[in-house]
Amino acid sequence: MAHAPASAGPGLVEAATTFLEQFHSETTPAQTLAGRLDEVRREIDETGTYVHTPDELTFGARVAWRNAARCIGRLYWNSLRVRDRRAVSAPAEVAAECVAHLRDAGRDGRIRSTITVFAPDRPGRPGPRIHNEQLIRYAGHRTPGGRIRGDARYADFTDRAVALGWERPDPPGRFDVLPLLVSDGDAPPELHEIPRDAVLEVPLTHPEHAWFADLRLRWHAVPAISTMPLEVGGIVYPAAPFNGWYMGTEIGARNLADADRYDLLPVLGERLGLDTSSERTLWRDRALLEMLRAVQHSFDAAGVTMTDHHTESDRFLTHVAREENAGRRCPADWSWIVPPVSGGLTPVYHRYYDEPDPATRPAYLPPPPA
Repeated sequence: MAHAPASAGPGLVEAATTFLEQFHSETTPAQTLAGRLDEVRREIDETGTYVHTPDELTFGARVAWRNAARCIGRLYWNSLRVRDRRAVSAPAEVAAECVAHLRDAGRDGRIRSTITVFAPDRPGRPGPRIHNEQLIRYAGHRTPGGRIRGDARYADFTDRAVALGWERPDPPGRFDVLPLLVSDGDAPPELHEIPRDAVLEVPLTHPEHAWFADLRLRWHAVPAISTMPLEVGGIVYPAAPFNGWYMGTEIGARNLADADRYDLLPVLGERLGLDTSSERTLWRDRALLEMLRAVQHSFDAAGVTMTDHHTESDRFLTHVAREENAGRRCPADWSWIVPPVSGGLTPVYHRYYDEPDPATRPAYLPPPPA
């Protein structure tokens, strides 16, 4: 189900007022705050909702990123590029704009932080919904032997796509890009393929081990989250895919390494000739580091934007200092900010942060139930 729109009347008026006061305190709109508030209140009285100006939408999307307690890359919040597609709600058109988003954000490897905002929820008319967790995810194919080929986390989603009519590649691969599942409001989802030329991928090699290329691993370059609704001033945009760029640990230490994803550390440990007979040999740690080196090396060699956990940790503390100097709280979820590799070697590990407040708005909301 889509997120319910904020109720018309006092609740929506209050949310709109709070947001517009913030917008006018941090920017210099041509219209006065009093004038804009009168306009919005009349619009809510007449229609049960209101429409953000382009500048309000851009500010709201950027501040939602600034408020994202689990994101270490918030130093760049004010440079987020906003693609205003609020007139778009039909699934085929939403899917086409998602493809355009991937091309616009990818830029042949010079990844640009981008959000595409589709039609909002309105009274009696929910906006479109994208069911994919990210615009690009790889299929998980169940084999007759009970194993999963590809990304095990997405085996259920893959089965769902097949039930809706998606034809698995023959033979099924480990990096088959899943189709987009897009709904018109609460209607059943429709399937839309992502063209191959819209998916920028990086083949993975290792700076020292030539045999690593024989593993035929790769990963996509644009991590566009697509199931988190954007809420600004009481208005919910249920389809608002957004991306930054990857940090190497996301791919090397999680996507390819986690046991419920690609689970490649045993393969790497064997190829590296490590003693895997006991956890006390720390073979997983050594294999993980080599996987991470391969990912970072490959993206650098391909000229595709990627950051590393040491650099991004320093930048995050710069962001925290800027927010404090501006007199603002900087909520952060420590367990997400500290990287999954060498946490104690990064400065973000050695301090506490403002506690996240789930009521903070503007915000990217948790995904609704499937």
